[in-house]
Amino acid sequence: MTAALPGRVRRGYGLGSVATGSFGTVPGLLLLPYLTDRLGVAAGVAGLIVLLPKAWDVLLNPVAGRISDRLEHPEGRRRPFLLRAGALLAVLFVLLFAGPTGSTALGAAWVAVLFLACATAYAFFQVPYVSMPAELTRDYGERTRLMTWRVAVLALAILVSGGLSPAIRDALGPEWGYRAVGLFVGGLILAGALGAWWGTKGVPPVAEVAAGGSLGEQLRVVARAPDFRALLTAFGLQALATGTMLAGVDYVARVVLGNPGASTILFVAFVAPALLVTPVWERIGARVGKKAGFVAASLLLALGAVLVYLLHGLGVAAVGAALTLVGIGYAGAQMFPMAMLPDVAAVDAQRTGEGRVGVYTGVWTAGETLGLALGPGVYALILMLGGYVSSTDGLAAQPDSAVTAMTLGFTLLPAALVLLALVPLRSYRVDEAAVEAATQEAL
Repeated sequence: MTAALPGRVRRGYGLGSVATGSFGTVPGLLLLPYLTDRLGVAAGVAGLIVLLPKAWDVLLNPVAGRISDRLEHPEGRRRPFLLRAGALLAVLFVLLFAGPTGSTALGAAWVAVLFLACATAYAFFQVPYVSMPAELTRDYGERTRLMTWRVAVLALAILVSGGLSPAIRDALGPEWGYRAVGLFVGGLILAGALGAWWGTKGVPPVAEVAAGGSLGEQLRVVARAPDFRALLTAFGLQALATGTMLAGVDYVARVVLGNPGASTILFVAFVAPALLVTPVWERIGARVGKKAGFVAASLLLALGAVLVYLLHGLGVAAVGAALTLVGIGYAGAQMFPMAMLPDVAAVDAQRTGEGRVGVYTGVWTAGETLGLALGPGVYALILMLGGYVSSTDGLAAQPDSAVTAMTLGFTLLPAALVLLALVPLRSYRVDEAAVEAATQEAL
């Protein structure tokens, strides 16, 4: 058993989720509507613009992890990336929504280039940030406490960024609203990056020797880890489900429910429960284990999504109530796998004496990024198949087939993906006993 981390470090590490939560949420929520209903880009093309930069991250994230594994720095190999990449990401995000809008082609090209640049900067922030828990402590339970802070702050960041961004856009109108969203979210990203960099200052990292060999060799080692494969597959499928639901919020509010202002209400109903239930999930995990907690949270998430489908004809209040159940499940489905990842990486490092947590995290964030990126792309494909009509004012009448497509893409499809994720999770075997055995072997 190792000493508990100071509260300052837990809170400081959690602040990094202000940056990851804001960037992970707002593009998924508003970039697709910005393209289809502000720039007039066809739904299929808009889906590709949102998807391709994130697909680039799938290739870049393991590289970022390997680079951070090999950095030598007296305060830890990860912290310098938090400051540099976080500040760059904040500036690029401000520019993302500040491009030309008079020409559909020019505006679409601007978004494609700037979103690619944002995705690149984000890779070099996110991968080192997610890698840090395995090097801040060896303790199995302490990592869960770190993740409790991270998920609580993540939920607050998602709530603030995702809840206020549509309201800012609607209050200022399409011309200046999206630009103001860029400034607002860019400020959040910068604050989160600075907070994580400062809050983790002065903590001696638990570091192993960086693993030798090429990146390809390290990736093959990671690929042969069955517990990691199972966890990554499960989390990637759930990221796809989350990305699909997130992409559908604005469309469901405006078209299915006929209430543009409801997008904020639905988003808050989805995210706000995490602020209250994350500590509850921590206690459940301490009692039944992280894997069992992950399964329980996933079942609640899927059940809530099915209820949204069954109740969507009853209006905003009924849908919001069902989304609250989705949010309760989402909190646990985020916290548990995030706490399980450093266990897998730490078991490998403690048994081999070589640190490849950056490579593990790079592959992990690549899977998560791919899932979240495919979500809007899948939703855009569903819109296209349903015959969605794009416009520059967001007022085009939609056929019934498009309304049906929006509803199914927001409810039953995510529920099916969440349940599918439980299949690979059955083979995951790392628990507290395995972590303690590996720790004793390393000491």
